[in-house]
Amino acid sequence: MLHIFPHHSDHHLTARACVVRPIEYTTATKDEVYLNLVLEYIPETVYKVARYYAKNKQTIPINFIRLYMYQLFRSLAYIHSLGICHRDIKPQNLLLDPETAVLKLCDFGSAKQLLHGEPNVSYICSRYYRAPELIFGAINYTTKIDVWSAGCVLAELLLGQPIFPGDSGVDQLVEIIKVLGTPTREQIKEMNPNYTEFKFPQIKSHPWQKVFRARTPPDAIALVSRLLEYTPGSRITPIQACAHPFFNELREGNRTLPNGREFPPLFNFTEQGMYLYAF
Repeated sequence: MLHIFPHHSDHHLTARACVVRPIEYTTATKDEVYLNLVLEYIPETVYKVARYYAKNKQTIPINFIRLYMYQLFRSLAYIHSLGICHRDIKPQNLLLDPETAVLKLCDFGSAKQLLHGEPNVSYICSRYYRAPELIFGAINYTTKIDVWSAGCVLAELLLGQPIFPGDSGVDQLVEIIKVLGTPTREQIKEMNPNYTEFKFPQIKSHPWQKVFRARTPPDAIALVSRLLEYTPGSRITPIQACAHPFFNELREGNRTLPNGREFPPLFNFTEQGMYLYAF
């Protein structure tokens, strides 16, 4: 978070980045190891909203899912352009203002600036949202683990429940295999070149159309399929996700929320920002 702070004290930059805004921070005294952050207040989370709909046996309206996910991908595009991997993307860490539909990414307690050749811990990220390379013990992963987690969030909002609800690391992998099928030897090598155990039952992938309800928009399913790929390099980037047809309805001019408010600013990219997001 401190790495983001110098870039992120400007309110307008914060709005474009879709990341929670630090207002102030204090360092610890000589005998303490604490960092105290004062952040902007945002009242809800995507998790609470999703739980509300689930309790009423409903799913979040698709246009709200579009709004939330687009802003999540904008936030990931921003932090990834700084070389920062969040490493704990989940609905609980997506703050939400229900009046304005503004979403902000929060909780950078697990975040790290990934450096080439520097190993990282593999036991990271909340279980339901852990990328398969982490389950396979990879220590040289990339920001694509956040992309996988975002795919899990999107699938969960569409389904009304987690797509891979494993009770342990092994069970998590089993849940993934039920949908994606058994990874090939080449895919496992791409996830973790040092992994040597290849004895898995051969299970065919489950068609994505059968994973979701019949009324789920095909472009939403198509986006999920581009995010939840075994091979990290095959997953699309956050800025590519922003350009996906699933979000086309957000680009249709003067859209308003059910309460009459205008949509939050979604396309206020700067030329410099677009250049950074491209790499």
